[in-house]
Amino acid sequence: MEQVRRAPLADQAAELLLQRIRSGEWALGEKLPGETTLAPQLGVGRSTVREAIRQLAGRGVLASRQGAGVFVTAVDAPEDWDTVLRRAGIVAVIEARIAIEAEAAALAAARRTPADLRAIRRALADRAEHRSDIESHVDADTAFHRTIVAAAHNPVLLDLFDSFTPRLREAMIEMLRLRRRFGDDADHDLHVEQADAIADRDEKAAAERGRAHLLTLRTALL
Repeated sequence: MEQVRRAPLADQAAELLLQRIRSGEWALGEKLPGETTLAPQLGVGRSTVREAIRQLAGRGVLASRQGAGVFVTAVDAPEDWDTVLRRAGIVAVIEARIAIEAEAAALAAARRTPADLRAIRRALADRAEHRSDIESHVDADTAFHRTIVAAAHNPVLLDLFDSFTPRLREAMIEMLRLRRRFGDDADHDLHVEQADAIADRDEKAAAERGRAHLLTLRTALL
C-alpha cells in the first residue's frame, strides 16, 4: 500500500485518503477506519491523520460526528477556487463576470440605498480621473464595479466578485498594455449610464449597460 514519502505530511496524507475515497474504497456515508488503523497504512502518526481528516473535512469530503467517528460526505473534492481562476483564461473570467455583474446590477437598481448610490457616484468620479495610467485605471474601474455588486446586497455575489479581482487585474493590465487604448469617452459613458440606471431603479437598463461594457472587453480579446 502506498505510503507518505514527502513533507508536508498532512497534505500528502490528505491526498492519499482522497485518492482512496475516489477509488471507491469507502462509499458515500461510510465510516472511515480509526486513526490507529489509518496511521500505519499511511506511514504517519495519528496526529498527522487527524490533520489530514481536518483538511478533507474543510473541503467537504469528510465529516466528524461526535462519538460516532468520521464519515464520507462527498466522493471527490472540488478544485480550489484560486487554482481554477489561475488556470482560466481571461475570456472565461470576463464571461463569468458578465453573469455575475449583470445580475448584480439589476439587484443594485432594485435594492440600492442612498449610501450605496453615493458610493457608486464617488467611484464613478474617481474612475473619470484615472483614465491615463493603466494600473490606476484598472483599479478605479474595478472599484466602481465593486460598489455596484455591493449595492446588490448579496454577500455571495460580492465574494465571487472579490475572488476574480487578482486574476482579473493582472490580465486587464496586460491586455491594456497590448491595446495601448483605454478609458475613452464611449467606454466611460457606458459606466455613467449604468450608474444613472441604478439611480433610476431601472433594473433592465442597469444590467444591459454592465453587460455591454464587458462584452466589449471580451470582443477585444477574441
